[in-house]
Amino acid sequence: MFELIKARLGHGYQAIPDPLKAKINEAFPGLPRILSPDREIFSNAAEICPCKAIEGLSIDLGKCNFCGECQRLYPDTFRFDPDFRMASQTREGLIVRWQEDKLSSSVPVVKPDPALAKLFGRSLALRNVSAGGCNACELELGACSNVNFDMGRYGVDVVASPRHSDALIITGPITENMAIALKETWEAIPEPKLLILCGACAISGGVFAESSALDRSFLVDHPVSLYIPGCPAHPLSIIHAICSLLGRVK
Repeated sequence: MFELIKARLGHGYQAIPDPLKAKINEAFPGLPRILSPDREIFSNAAEICPCKAIEGLSIDLGKCNFCGECQRLYPDTFRFDPDFRMASQTREGLIVRWQEDKLSSSVPVVKPDPALAKLFGRSLALRNVSAGGCNACELELGACSNVNFDMGRYGVDVVASPRHSDALIITGPITENMAIALKETWEAIPEPKLLILCGACAISGGVFAESSALDRSFLVDHPVSLYIPGCPAHPLSIIHAICSLLGRVK
């Protein structure tokens, strides 16, 4: 018993006072920055990118698995900052581009939606469907509700039943085996409802994008309200993105 108490005291205060204002470890490979528009280097980097996230003078966060290989080989052109704020309300917004007029790269932004804030600003219940993922994004989503991050303090929780939820948050590349379950889960969620894609696999298929085992047809007919990149998506990225959409970030 005394050893347990000693260990607990050694852990100190683990809860993050405010995840929306938290600072992440400097080693975290977050939002990529384009430092120079060298087309030859971009072309070389595109050849070694395992997810084909580099094209032209841009990096697609919806495909990137944040392996950091481009930064290690070309540190004067690519840099991954310790910034977890990478989400977007549009697929196009996830593409970080070189902006010649600003001599810097673009930054994804989530703008508050007044209509959604009115409906879900004080309470948002999420139903997760793990659509064939490796379970990394699912673990990070689960961590959002632990004592460290405590997403529930903002009224956002993951629930067990689609009947009790306001939004569907998809993790994984959406395999054929999960296509029907995903569709039925979405249909079971009452209107009004949101669709959120969490992680590179959900957004683009990730490293499995070219697999014949996928069936991503569900996304063709259902508009997405929020894209949260990462491989896996960090709990701070998830919480900040959702709260930004609902107008909770000031």
